[in-house]
Amino acid sequence: MSRHTSIISIVTPTYNRIEELHHLYKSLKEQSIDDDIFEFIISDDGSTDATAETVRKWQNDSKFKIKFITQDNQGPGAARNHGLKNAEGDLILFIDSDCEAHYDWIRIIYEEYKKDSFDAFGGPDSAKEDFTRLQKAIDFAMTSFITTGGMRGHSEKMISKFFPRTHNMGIKKSLYNEIGGFINLRHGQDIEFSNRIIKTGARVKFLLNAKVYHRRRTTIKQFFKQVFNWGVARINLGKIDSSMLEPIHFLPSLSIFICIALVIFLFKNNFMIYEIFLILITPLLMLSFFGAIKKNDFFIFPILLFVIPAQIFGYGIGFLQAYIRRFIFNQDSFVGFKKNYYK
Repeated sequence: MSRHTSIISIVTPTYNRIEELHHLYKSLKEQSIDDDIFEFIISDDGSTDATAETVRKWQNDSKFKIKFITQDNQGPGAARNHGLKNAEGDLILFIDSDCEAHYDWIRIIYEEYKKDSFDAFGGPDSAKEDFTRLQKAIDFAMTSFITTGGMRGHSEKMISKFFPRTHNMGIKKSLYNEIGGFINLRHGQDIEFSNRIIKTGARVKFLLNAKVYHRRRTTIKQFFKQVFNWGVARINLGKIDSSMLEPIHFLPSLSIFICIALVIFLFKNNFMIYEIFLILITPLLMLSFFGAIKKNDFFIFPILLFVIPAQIFGYGIGFLQAYIRRFIFNQDSFVGFKKNYYK
């Protein structure tokens, strides 16, 4: 394939993530498209690990163009904006540092781009066979239609408005020039960015086959903190624009209230503790069993028994706490977990 004038720019923000970047870089080296069609922009947010030294080695060895830009630590949104400002391509893709691209990722996107079928797009994420069982369990919890997959973008049949997210999305540079970059939100900035894209009337497409593999948090504690902060972020987004807060987002908090009400009802009606436990645990057992079948690995079953409650209760508690603080007491926005967020 000859060099095209419509070069693709791939922007990845990073902060002390060199271990993950190795996987991403390897996946870009293995893409089923000519190397001269894209550039890879690593936008470093003040890393103190071996990121700079390692990327310089990649620049010397790589067949595709790698840009390494750096700034003082300001957060992922500022790092993405730095990448956007340095992008040469007419089409700008985003992929996070904890992701790997399917070998046809760029080719599928580029073919759709040549058809002029979108102004912006988003795609799904999933797990690879070499991921840990915990990562696969978290992937099921995050992508299954019966959990949050129908809301986040893993099916063409979605139950809420689709907002492309920066682990796998793209935008034409002309549209970026029109709407600007990411705002200063620690969590949910990609949803706000996508919301502005949608508000312009742009053609936003879901590319089902443009897949990335997401190496998610490696402990249940980290996962709980992450989804808690996402629950908080959803309320912050709703304060910015009510269209980003839909009835479906209340479901995890509602599930918590239902569980509490059910326990109180059963106690009052003299149910034994083991009976209450069985009533509450049965839906979780069924969902975890389904997840183990879906992932074709029965050893994921016991892990899902912890991951799914962590997801529902983490998000639900964060959402509820933020709702009370922001909508009832009219307090300023807050982030959630900040200290030791990745520990």
